[in-house]
Amino acid sequence: MRVAVVGATGLVGSTMLQILAERNFPLTELIPVASENSVGKKVSYKGKEYSVVSADTAIAMKPQLAIFSAGGSISLELAPKFAAIGCYIVDNSSAWRMDPSKKLIVPEVNGNALTKDDLIIANPNCSTIQMVMVLKPLHDNYGIKRVVVSTYQSVSGTGQKAVQELMDERAGGKGFGVYPYPIDLNVIPQIDVFQDNGYTKEEMKMVLETCKIMGDDNIKVTATTVRVPVTGGHSESVNIEMTKDFNEKDVREILSNTSGVVVVDNPAAKAYPMPLDAAGKDEVFVGRIRRDYSQPNTLNCWIVADNLRKGAATNAVQIAKYLHNQGWI
Repeated sequence: MRVAVVGATGLVGSTMLQILAERNFPLTELIPVASENSVGKKVSYKGKEYSVVSADTAIAMKPQLAIFSAGGSISLELAPKFAAIGCYIVDNSSAWRMDPSKKLIVPEVNGNALTKDDLIIANPNCSTIQMVMVLKPLHDNYGIKRVVVSTYQSVSGTGQKAVQELMDERAGGKGFGVYPYPIDLNVIPQIDVFQDNGYTKEEMKMVLETCKIMGDDNIKVTATTVRVPVTGGHSESVNIEMTKDFNEKDVREILSNTSGVVVVDNPAAKAYPMPLDAAGKDEVFVGRIRRDYSQPNTLNCWIVADNLRKGAATNAVQIAKYLHNQGWI
């Protein structure tokens, strides 16, 4: 099996290579792809070095699978070219997520929606992925009416330059100007550009993607997304109004029995999920599970995940593994 990783030199792309290796994905030939400026550079995979090639070269090599993490405009241009040779594409950008003809997949939530004909498959936004991992079992058991989410998103979600900017500011420098304001010792209540409705693009991604992944447009979602001076790991405060009442013990048990979700919830021991604990892990962590006493049938919780792994690369590799398990690649 020939596998192309498009954007192999970036932060998410390098994490994809790491996770493909960790999970012993059954590829026989790796094809790292990046921009023309990076052609010829070396990337490491399982102790062996591979030369980065151009997209045209990669297409000529006829991979069965291409995992993209190279930005929306590049995905819009290149994904159809890879698909034209019968290659399956798992795309990590926002390019195809809300295309009604494309599936938006979190394998534990809606992997069974995929068919053999789905050549271009969208990987959801990092913040959406970790939230729906918790929402889905609750929706199945209690029915979700409304979700209010505030995110605390790390700088690694913006990329390598943003991580370096935080470190430079912390050391007394000025960084690259990735953000409109300093990020060290600060929080910035803007992720991506503002839309006409006053919400940012990131906030609207969470609204629209949640309904599509959950397969229920009746779920009402409102979001506020915030960048915080943390190098890796996204956190979310989530308020969930449900149609049926619940017992908090039952909620903990349901979530504990959900594949890919880990409950860390013991206030007496000061046990709750934090980005430091989620670093390098593929699970979604949930804690601070408690009833909202201000209205009926409503739950508060705190959700944390490694945004480069389950929020991006791990989810993409899990989709690829699903395709392989079905015998399609």
